[in-house]
Amino acid sequence: MMPIHDRMPVILGANDYSAWLDSTNTDVGSLQALLRPAEAGNMIAYPVCRAVNSVRSDSPTFVEPS
Repeated sequence: MMPIHDRMPVILGANDYSAWLDSTNTDVGSLQALLRPAEAGNMIAYPVCRAVNSVRSDSPTFVEPS
């Protein structure tokens, strides 16, 4: 991610969704364990429409490769 941005977003695996979204889960340790870098081989990067930078615009086409 470094060539794109200086911070790495949290990308949860599908098996972790329910634990992350469970509002009754107050176990900080188990939640922090979910905050691990995503495998680089599971990500792809490609340019997209600059309109994604505007909160006033929204379209599923914005994330299609440009």
